[in-house]
Amino acid sequence: MPETPARRITCPQCGASTEWRPENPWRPFCSERCKLIDLGAWESESYRLPAAEEDDPDAAQ
Repeated sequence: MPETPARRITCPQCGASTEWRPENPWRPFCSERCKLIDLGAWESESYRLPAAEEDDPDAAQ
């Protein structure tokens, strides 16, 4: 049975083209370096998720 071609993806950190395969332990990144750079950005709070402002129930009184 012929092997199906691997899906090509772009590394979200450096933009390099890499294959999405189980053998790639760093996917979706191309390397451990890119994965660690991304992790460091989350750790240093360079990335942030938007949060909705909540109404303060005590402020209305």
